[in-house]
Amino acid sequence: MVERPVPVPGPGEVLVRVEACGVCRTDLHLAEGDLQPHRAMTSPGHQAVGRVVRPDGSDGGRVGVAWLRWTCGHCRFCLRGMENLCPSSAYTGWDADGGFAEYLTAPEAYVYPLPEDVPAERLAPLLCAGIVGYRALLRCDLPPGGRLGLYGFGASAHLTAQAAIALGAVVHVVTRSAAARELALELGAASAGDRPPEPLDSAILFAPSGDLVPVALEALDRGGTLAVAGIHLTGVPPLDYERHLFQERTLRSVTANTRDDGRAYLDLAAARPPAVATVPYAFEDADRALADLANGQVNGAAVLRLG
Repeated sequence: MVERPVPVPGPGEVLVRVEACGVCRTDLHLAEGDLQPHRAMTSPGHQAVGRVVRPDGSDGGRVGVAWLRWTCGHCRFCLRGMENLCPSSAYTGWDADGGFAEYLTAPEAYVYPLPEDVPAERLAPLLCAGIVGYRALLRCDLPPGGRLGLYGFGASAHLTAQAAIALGAVVHVVTRSAAARELALELGAASAGDRPPEPLDSAILFAPSGDLVPVALEALDRGGTLAVAGIHLTGVPPLDYERHLFQERTLRSVTANTRDDGRAYLDLAAARPPAVATVPYAFEDADRALADLANGQVNGAAVLRLG
């Protein structure tokens, strides 16, 4: 914990007084060295809910500051609507100070307006766990009424499951955690156990374990797609073409999200509000929140309270 001056927003940026910030596994990967820092002594946190502080000190309303902080807007990827692949993209809590702080700055074009009548700690997980989970749902090519497998059931998966169920999917959860299995069934999953009880049309791997890639591919039906949702994954064992990929099974990665993904997911969450399982922590207990996440002791989403 360090004391710093209140940051000064640059051109096109807003100053945000943080009310709550979600604790993401990406924050943990940065803290533990699985991801290389882009900038020394950067405050992590990219699921920040707060209030815009105008230059005159007045309240500019509630906003969310998410993972995607900036893109160039003119490369071939940005022009195709694939700004998540922009080679010059920058990220909150990686390239610039994030929401594990009382104040942060963010480009105004990349923040999301948020409702005033929902507690900040319930909104915070939507900004990465929800949005990136939604992106993974798009990437796994789930057919209407399809059978979806979720491997791992933490902050992102518990929100993605609800989005998929709202869209008519049958959801099967694979997790070792008894508490996570109970939560999955409470939220409407058709099953929660060691393996799916039927072949899957689509699957999303949330657990950062490469060992699960061949397991998840083998559980797919013909034509099925597996999307890997995390920014970090341990080594993947060798794949057997016939067992894991033949019959037009597909393996895909998920890289960040576009702002259109964010807007679409937040619209869906507003129309069909998800049950957000949160574990709140005081701002001073950020280290403990990361340790609990590392040790599998967070059932749902960890959130720092700053307001």
